[in-house]
Amino acid sequence: MAVVPLVETLVRVPSLEGGLSMSHFVPPGVAVHYPCSDDQPMAESEFQLVPMLYALNVLRTHFRFRGDVYVGGDMFLYHEEGNPRAVVAPDVFVVIGAPKRSEHPRDTYKLWEEPKGPDFVLEVLSSSTWEEDLGPKRALYASLGVAEYWLFDPTKEHLLSPPLRGMRLVGRSYRDLPVLQLATSANAPALRSEVLGLDLRLEQGALRFRDPATGEDLLSHEEAVAACEAAEARVAELEALLGGMRD
Repeated sequence: MAVVPLVETLVRVPSLEGGLSMSHFVPPGVAVHYPCSDDQPMAESEFQLVPMLYALNVLRTHFRFRGDVYVGGDMFLYHEEGNPRAVVAPDVFVVIGAPKRSEHPRDTYKLWEEPKGPDFVLEVLSSSTWEEDLGPKRALYASLGVAEYWLFDPTKEHLLSPPLRGMRLVGRSYRDLPVLQLATSANAPALRSEVLGLDLRLEQGALRFRDPATGEDLLSHEEAVAACEAAEARVAELEALLGGMRD
């Protein structure tokens, strides 16, 4: 039987401004439980769910050969040992320098048990989360040393134009990343994540990641399957054409 540590500590509770507003005492002999779920849905609607799943899918695929990159999402991240109320749940986060999921499965991410905290966080805004994403979470992520904080507003209701915003931590506060201009047919503006080595942009309102080394977008699983099927169909068409020429 595993031994559950007993905690006797002063517990500080994050305030709405991202600080520490109140405290209470955990009595001796009480084991600290860190929940892995709040029984709430992953996203408020498809407007939030689709970009979250896309980002998780393509980033895990992109870094699949990196054993030192962890990509997580909609997971409780505890940032103070002994305080289960010191928790945040980023929509998508990336840690450069932590074992990947297949090598170290987790149901929560506890900072004191990990080599380091997130380097990249993406929050997808909704009507119920946008105020927290723009205020308390921004302050908290800065205090935790998250190098890049990204915001995407899929409904364009909560962020000032543009609906995609990337920020880099400078000192103790975030500063907006400069806008790039990609040489694409749509000439779409983009922002570059130095942490990921990828460009982020919007294409017809949809969030897209692009590898600047190849100039190609990162494809979701469904997009990759469709591209493979299209390539196979094209090969079959060419083979049939060549066979007809031989006849």
